[in-house]
Amino acid sequence: MTIPNRLILFFALSLLPPTGHATETIHRFDSEISIHRDASMQVVETITVSAEGNQIKHGIYRDFPTDYRSPSGQRYQVGFKVLGASRDGHPEPFHITKRSNGVRIYIGAKNHYLEPGTYTYTLRYQTNRQLGFFADHDELYWNVTGHGWRFPIQKATATVHFPASMPENSVALAAYTGKTGQQGSDYLAYQPNPKSAFFQSTRPFPPGQGLTIVASWPKNHVIEPDAAARLHYFLADNPESVVAVIGLTVILGYYLLAWAKIGKDPEAGVIAPLYQAPPGFSPASMRFIKRMGYDHKTFAAAVINLAVKGHLNIEEGASGKFVLSRKQSGAALAPGEKALLNKLFSFDRQFIELKNSNHKQLKKALQAHKKSLQRNYQKLYFLTNSSYLAPGLVFTVATPAIMMIVMPEGAQIEAVLFFLVWLSIWSIAVLALCMHAYRRWKTYFSNRTLLTLTPALINTLFAIPFALGEVFGLSMLAREGSFSIAITLPLLALINYGFYQWLKAPTLAGRKVLDKFDGLQLYLSVAEKDELNFLHPPQKTPQLFEHLLPYALALDVEQQWSEKFADILQQASLGSDYQPRWYHSSHHGQHDFTSFASTIGGSMATAIASSSTAPGSRSGGGGGFSGGGGGGGGGGGW
Repeated sequence: MTIPNRLILFFALSLLPPTGHATETIHRFDSEISIHRDASMQVVETITVSAEGNQIKHGIYRDFPTDYRSPSGQRYQVGFKVLGASRDGHPEPFHITKRSNGVRIYIGAKNHYLEPGTYTYTLRYQTNRQLGFFADHDELYWNVTGHGWRFPIQKATATVHFPASMPENSVALAAYTGKTGQQGSDYLAYQPNPKSAFFQSTRPFPPGQGLTIVASWPKNHVIEPDAAARLHYFLADNPESVVAVIGLTVILGYYLLAWAKIGKDPEAGVIAPLYQAPPGFSPASMRFIKRMGYDHKTFAAAVINLAVKGHLNIEEGASGKFVLSRKQSGAALAPGEKALLNKLFSFDRQFIELKNSNHKQLKKALQAHKKSLQRNYQKLYFLTNSSYLAPGLVFTVATPAIMMIVMPEGAQIEAVLFFLVWLSIWSIAVLALCMHAYRRWKTYFSNRTLLTLTPALINTLFAIPFALGEVFGLSMLAREGSFSIAITLPLLALINYGFYQWLKAPTLAGRKVLDKFDGLQLYLSVAEKDELNFLHPPQKTPQLFEHLLPYALALDVEQQWSEKFADILQQASLGSDYQPRWYHSSHHGQHDFTSFASTIGGSMATAIASSSTAPGSRSGGGGGFSGGGGGGGGGGGW
């Protein structure tokens, strides 16, 4: 043989697979399944493997899934108990470890190494809750081999034994082969007798493929769990759901008892139209008392009232930014208005723009105004009863904490804790962003212009990814923990927020002034045609419109108040757009008279809300398939 031919032969032989390391293989996977009348099952798996010391050193392991999720997200745990294991007919030691969705059974001894060769392992176990109970039939849908084996399977069989009462020709058989989700038909299935069925694969399976069988029969041959048994299973599978129901019931019950004790409002008196604001009450104080709390519109009502009284000018630029300029006026200041002015125009400042860079100054003014209103009106006219929230908040924190403690081992407690903490912070930011977008849209719908539409769209588009993040967080919480805890978290937030508002109650003195506020609101909001029913209403003039405009804004009837004066303001403007002396706008011609008040009020409140917050403080059967049903899992060597 020439040298070139020898070289060719050498390289050809080097490409051949080595013969010293045979592939570890499952030669046979035989499963014998006995279905008992009580719906439990006993399974004997006989697995013949060739061990070469590669993966199979001590023996084999078998993974068996026990934890499932129902379509509604609730946990479903099947029973599983190992009865014994053997190798070549002799008892073999085994131990079990917990997995995320089930158990792993190791067959063999850690201190014993197998010689290369062929071994037959037998695993016997009991399981329950594996059968499907339908309206017209019962069914075994069983993944015989599992699809997680690391070795090829040359042949798989399954023998199913039915209860003794099973009549002849009453069982329907089907099977699926291949990868998970496939509906291959490489199998044989028949009944050697009325009480059993036999399935056999007709081709080898590479790793990741296997055999799944389906057998269905008429009802009443296997005892279906009744309602009491299903409830017992549900409570055992989902103890955190029980805690959620108890926790929500306790919290709701506590708050209802607290509300019945201190949260009920005194009965309202007779409401008569009032043509002037009650003496001693500014627009901001009226809104503060009526809402029993402070918001940015309270601040906006105070700013506009100061402008009407001549203490400042309001200028709205083309970009929608507001500039407030201080003026000298002898008009009396209501409680809180002096503090607001002093903080707004501190250090002899004569003007301030409502923009983010001035957030510190604006926040100081807002806080000073809020504290003054609280000091002068809160305890006298209403009570927040916030001390009654403390027990409810304790129950609120305890409920998800106990839910995590009682969760079964399959739950990812660390992940659940992470998502609980993350969502608690993230949800606040999402709520703030959504409320900001809502206010922008409210402004747009009161004055449909491009200048109001643009910020509404921008804020909405900015909020959408964060809202989707909230949905993602809740879905991950449901996946890693349970559907119950993902639902309980927003319900707890909703209950606490609701009763934070409902536990507030006006005092008797507060109820009396609220009757007067309602009387003024009635006059400000009633349609012009219905005003004929009033006794001697005042004459409509631009001066009256401006004087009561801050009160209309405070009582949320600014739109109705503007509509009543549309004709009067049109006449006063002599054909041009009406614009009061204290307000100047570069795009005022885009407003009409019926929307003037709601536009300036809504825009002002939105500008205050955004500019008083620091930048960056907001967080930006026939349907079956291979691998389906009960059983399954897989295995390998160790």
